[in-house]
Amino acid sequence: MLISITFSLFGFLLGVWADGFEKLSIVPMMVITPMTFLGGSFYSIAMLPGVWKQIALFNPVVYLVSGFRWSFYGVSDVGVGASLGMTLVFMLICLTVVWQIFRTGWRLKT
Repeated sequence: MLISITFSLFGFLLGVWADGFEKLSIVPMMVITPMTFLGGSFYSIAMLPGVWKQIALFNPVVYLVSGFRWSFYGVSDVGVGASLGMTLVFMLICLTVVWQIFRTGWRLKT
């Protein structure tokens, strides 16, 4: 539920930011897809060498995938508390930006 709310807020932000279909498709193609592939969706980040594992921990998708992996299999790359906490942080960042957009009317008023 938390992840779906977070991605809904992020999608809203992209929709407000983009002023055309080209701009709307560039973020999923150039940002979300690589983050998903590098975020441990298809492998465990424990398989990565030390430096790359530390770099992978800066990817927010690692925490989303790890939470799903724990809920289905009982195994995760990072702790469940860390996964939940980072997902909450990402959601609060998106919620704050959406609140700011509604407060100021940025790109909503014509």
